[in-house]
Amino acid sequence: MITTRILTGEAVGEVLEDLARLRIAVFRDWPYLYDGDLDYERDYLKAYQSPGSVVVAAYDGQRMVGASTGAPMEDHAGDFAAAFAHRPEKLDEIFYCAESVLLPEYRGHGLGHAFFDGREAQGRALGRRYSTFCRVVRPDDHPAHPADYRPLDGFWRKRGYAPLPGVIAEFDWKDIGEASSTKKPLQFWMKSL
Repeated sequence: MITTRILTGEAVGEVLEDLARLRIAVFRDWPYLYDGDLDYERDYLKAYQSPGSVVVAAYDGQRMVGASTGAPMEDHAGDFAAAFAHRPEKLDEIFYCAESVLLPEYRGHGLGHAFFDGREAQGRALGRRYSTFCRVVRPDDHPAHPADYRPLDGFWRKRGYAPLPGVIAEFDWKDIGEASSTKKPLQFWMKSL
């Protein structure tokens, strides 16, 4: 039986180690191809202990099998403010739906909706007007692109999200098999709450 839990405040800190391991496992796959390490993950995930942040976690018994994170956009201003510099929305009006990670064997059972529902509810509770997330952009002819890969664009559109033209951030990480980190483009999508 899969259950979900909405975690805020101190409860977030209690699951960061599980979340770090899950991110490393899931993000090794396309399109991220992330060669992660626990030290980096622990440091990165500290941002989700801020007031207003949320983790929506999925459990199979006591084992975390999926999770999604969200936070007020200004908590990520250092990374994403430049991408929104020409937009009319103010950062303090936006709730940022960060990553969603789910082990492959648990996909297709509605947890993606639970992840968005929990994060969007947190955004509304904080009085945010918009919800946004970003997805990594890789070329279709990338050598690691799986032939059977199905992008989630249709799922996101059904939830009311649309890509924001020209709102692209860049983020560094090390791909599997690479010697060093390189910048990757991240396309933002948004909807009104």
